[in-house]
Amino acid sequence: MLLLGNFLYVSVLLVNAIAILSEDRFLARINLSSASYDPAFGAGPDSQSVKAKVVNLIASVRTLMRIPLIAINTLIISYELVLG
Repeated sequence: MLLLGNFLYVSVLLVNAIAILSEDRFLARINLSSASYDPAFGAGPDSQSVKAKVVNLIASVRTLMRIPLIAINTLIISYELVLG
């Protein structure tokens, strides 16, 4: 049970880290924001490249996990406060 709890904490922390990345400040500097992603001249948007997949993953996590993360973080914080 201890292993599953630690795995849950690590996975929630990693999703939190992806969700709070600032698109303007951080992701644009390393060319991973969806606005700054620009494939090579004349090439269409390549959905098979690793960079395109990472950009799509970050955008989808930031969009879809915002509300569930609030609930999950609230549950984890209340659990830690009550049961220590």
